[in-house]
Amino acid sequence: MAAAPAPKPKAVPNPANYSAGVQTIFVTPDEDGMRVDRWFEARFPGLSFSHIQRIVRKGEVRVNSRRTEPKSRLVAGQAVRIPPLQLEAPKVREEAPQAMKDREFLRSITLSEDDDVLVLNKPAGLAVQGGSGVKENIDDMLESLRAPHADAQRPRLVHRLDKDTAGCLLVAKTRFAAAALAKTFRTRAARKIYWALVAGVPKPKQGRISTYLAKYEDEEDSYMRIAKHGEKDAVHAVTYYAVVETSAQKLAWISLKPVTGRTHQLRAHMAFVGNPIIGDPKYFNIENWELPGGIQNRLHLLARRIVVPHPRGGTIDISAPLPPHMKQSWDLLGLEVDRYDPIVDAPEED
Repeated sequence: MAAAPAPKPKAVPNPANYSAGVQTIFVTPDEDGMRVDRWFEARFPGLSFSHIQRIVRKGEVRVNSRRTEPKSRLVAGQAVRIPPLQLEAPKVREEAPQAMKDREFLRSITLSEDDDVLVLNKPAGLAVQGGSGVKENIDDMLESLRAPHADAQRPRLVHRLDKDTAGCLLVAKTRFAAAALAKTFRTRAARKIYWALVAGVPKPKQGRISTYLAKYEDEEDSYMRIAKHGEKDAVHAVTYYAVVETSAQKLAWISLKPVTGRTHQLRAHMAFVGNPIIGDPKYFNIENWELPGGIQNRLHLLARRIVVPHPRGGTIDISAPLPPHMKQSWDLLGLEVDRYDPIVDAPEED
């Protein structure tokens, strides 16, 4: 008796030509205000931008049953009709050895990560972005985290830290997260807490600093100076501070909560009240100051904690440890890292 013929293998859909069929998706509150084309990029990262533009302009995409435009803004609760989507096969990029090195380094300083958001523990001395004389920076390194296919989204910065400031740095991994987090920072819904070691002890031990700041530049340097209200290019800056612990009334560990986010705001404000941050090369202005023995002459400023709404719900609440030079100072001075931080009760508004 002849053997039965082997069954034919079932056809497997080609992922390079995948059609999801017509579907309807409702705009979430977090997506409120997003452009139609950017919303598609966030929802369907496998789509090419040209394909998104084409299906929208041809009228295949409907918002509440009406035609729309790529630049139109969506409103939470709207129903978006999605036509069958053709997802193109991703083109794989070749990876350079430097990218592997950068990715390994970024992984080593990662405090928290999910599909949308990455929180890095930025080391003191590493620039966040490129500029004159900058050889390495976080922004360039983020390219190494892009998935290997050509259409993959590139992680992007949503705020900044000074080169010599250590601590929590927030990165958006998707365009959707970048738009949501940019709105969070723009509306001051992000809560940031910094730790610093300053000269002397601020009086009173808790307070509010409110000034106007303007940029000053000369041939060799630039910094923020205290300005007058109404002065050209002057911006309002508000900082709350609280003394956490002192050392022989000569040094103070302070916690800072900036309400505004101006360049060098905390550094300029602490110098303004007469308690500049230890190791600050720009704003430490006390004459004949002698650095206590064993403390490194490096900026003692840490972006200790960041609390922001997560783009897809919930809260991101991450704290960074003291960088090595600050930990050395805390140990030398006998400061206890787990002490209660009084700045948590400071107001959020200016």
